[in-house]
Amino acid sequence: MKCPICNREMVEGTYNDHHLIPSTFGGRDTITLHKICHDKIHHTFSERDLANYYFTVERILEHEEIIKFIKWVQKRSPDFYVKHKDTNERRGKRKK
Repeated sequence: MKCPICNREMVEGTYNDHHLIPSTFGGRDTITLHKICHDKIHHTFSERDLANYYFTVERILEHEEIIKFIKWVQKRSPDFYVKHKDTNERRGKRKK
């Protein structure tokens, strides 16, 4: 099985489910992604951004920061993982 974001093979223990529309906005449909890709999505977009526009893989893949991330992560092994740091902008969007 391949990750729909980075198109790398998914190794056992390196993936989890992502709600296309966040569950806080009533979303139920999920897709399976690498943990690192899932983290990148949630560090790039607020839940409102995901609910309002980035609720498909195609739309997520349009974003410039995601495009850069994919080019970078495709050079890594399928089991590669590193935790992302929040940007100041993203940290400010998070609910407190």
